Amino acid sequence: MKLAQLKVSDFTDLLASLEPAPGGGSTAALEGALGAALTAMVAAFTIGRKKYAEYEELAREVNQKADALKTQLVEVIDRDTEAFNGVSAVFAMPKDTEEQKAARKSAMQAALKECTKTPFEMMELSTQALELADAIVGRSNASAASDLGVAALSLKAAVQGAWLNILINTGGIDDAEFTSRYRQEGEALLARALPTADHIYETVLASL
Repeated sequence: MKLAQLKVSDFTDLLASLEPAPGGGSTAALEGALGAALTAMVAAFTIGRKKYAEYEELAREVNQKADALKTQLVEVIDRDTEAFNGVSAVFAMPKDTEEQKAARKSAMQAALKECTKTPFEMMELSTQALELADAIVGRSNASAASDLGVAALSLKAAVQGAWLNILINTGGIDDAEFTSRYRQEGEALLARALPTADHIYETVLASL
């Protein structure tokens, strides 16, 4: 079952159920995909409009790149849940002997690392989408200003939601070098993304 192919109502029903996945990670990826899609839409409504002719080239570039990011984020929705399922599978491994316990621990460490990599990818993609949205705020169709504001809010939620998933997963990883790298790089992405999202939102708010 591909989560990205479910109807919205089926996805949200599954999310609200006692199933362990999908959860916050896949939801963060979906938020990112929605934000990137809205950014592409705002650019599309700017292309070909005489009033915004000076921004035509920019709008075309943003539309193309945001649409590509949307596709990548949709793909991450399922990969995040698959990574989580890898962690769940470890709990079914035998742990009767010392060898089995060691194998189980090793498998859990590997699974937690995979569960860290997918939200980090969400952070990267969503930050890129935010920077595209920022490039066209005030340079795009004013009738779609509120849509760009929602894009910024969705992408900010994606970045922060993914960051929470990185923190909870790295908390169980023994590899200090791995943990340090993903936390430091994640913090760097937060420092880029959050002020950008706030700038877009405040600019849109002031224009309404």
